This record gives sequence, C-alpha cells and structure tokens, in this order.
Amino acid sequence: MPSTVALSVARYRPEMESEPTFQTYEVPFRKDWVVLDALNHVKDSLDGSLSYRWSCRMGVCGSCGMKVNGTPKLTCATFLSDYMPGPIRVEPLDYFPVVRDLVVDLTDFVRKLKQVKPWIIRKEEKPPSEGEYLQTPEQLDAYKQFSMCINCMLCYSACPIYGLEPGFIGPAAIALAQRYNMDSRDQGAAERLNILSEHDGIWQCTFVGECTKVCPKHVDPAGAIQQYKLTSATHWVKSLLLPWGTR
Repeated sequence: MPSTVALSVARYRPEMESEPTFQTYEVPFRKDWVVLDALNHVKDSLDGSLSYRWSCRMGVCGSCGMKVNGTPKLTCATFLSDYMPGPIRVEPLDYFPVVRDLVVDLTDFVRKLKQVKPWIIRKEEKPPSEGEYLQTPEQLDAYKQFSMCINCMLCYSACPIYGLEPGFIGPAAIALAQRYNMDSRDQGAAERLNILSEHDGIWQCTFVGECTKVCPKHVDPAGAIQQYKLTSATHWVKSLLLPWGTR
C-alpha cells in the first residue's frame, strides 16, 4: 500500500470566492486512520484554515457527517483503507447551505424537528408522589430503533425528495416523531399525525430508501415513514366510515 493518499477537499471561503473549489492534500496513509483523522492532519499540519465539524470521534454526536466520494458518511467511521489507492474526495452534505468549507447550516432541520414535537406529550401529568411512568422491555423495544437517531443529517443529504422539495419535513424528523408515537408514555400521536399528514409531510416521500441505506445507526427512517403512512391512511378510512368515532 502507498504511504500517502490524496485527499481532495471542497473549499468555500465566502470572503475569497463565490463558488466552492477543491484543494488536494497529500496525507499519510495508515490502516487505522479514518477520513476524520486525515482532515485533522490537514488542519493540524498542512492548512489551519480548513473548516469542518467534529466532536466525539465515536459515531455518537453526528457532527462529522460529510460526503466521501459522493456518499454521505460519518467521517469518524469511514476508513481511508476502504478508498485506496485514492484519491478520496470530501465534500459538505448536499441540500444544506454551505457556511464555510465542509460546514453546513442545519437551521432548516432544527426548525422542522421542533414542528414534529419530539418530546413526550401528556394530557395529564400524574403527581411525582405516584412514581415513574414504567415500561416493560417489550414497550421499550417498540421504539428503541427510532430512538438511535443522532441527527447526523446523512439521511437528508441522501434524500432526493428533500433536494427537490425543500419544504419536505424529512426522514430524521419523521423517524423521531415515530419514536415518540410508539412510546407507551406518550399521548401526542394525534397532534403529530395532523402535522405530518400535511403537504410537506409523509406523503412527499416516494420510498426511494436511500435514507435508510446511509443511516449509520440503522434507524430505518424509510420504514418509519411507511409505518406513518399506514397509520395516516387507516385514520382517513376510519374518518369516512366512522366520522364521529374519530373525533
């Protein structure tokens, strides 16, 4: 194996250029290095002006999501050895405004996430003296998969619908809504269904499935969306057959 690999990195410095460009760096190749290690080497030893996000280096925080050779990846879990002999191209995630170099603006996702109310909603709270809201292991298993989302935004970058229809609420927000819908302690499913059954909600999805393919935590947002569609369709049919019983 070669001792170095070419890392082609997207650069965008708004005070210097109007369009993104690419800059190539020769970085050491080590079998245990991931793409994030190579970016850190560039930052520390070759070009301190390079901007990108990272935090935990353990696939937990989700902040180091970027495109590697065209595919959305967590760079802390993407090994250089998988792309040898190179070159390796690193770009910001698609469909989000680029702030600088590999840093994107996630404001749109944060706004949409708040829309789906990703927290436990109770119609009535019991007093603390009555104790916790207990769950069985089976009740936990019902939503645990969808709770694994780390907001890395890889699914949004892979979703062609979000690229074509920026108003689409998107896979991660819907998966997190489903996480709370399936929580035995929650009573807010009807509120979320009203929000996600609107024009920019679940029915925008055409089930391409790329969101699930790129998810590093196996959340299966595509599956969550299809579950939601079934719930919405069932609710609609019931409203026709039993109009008073669904209110």
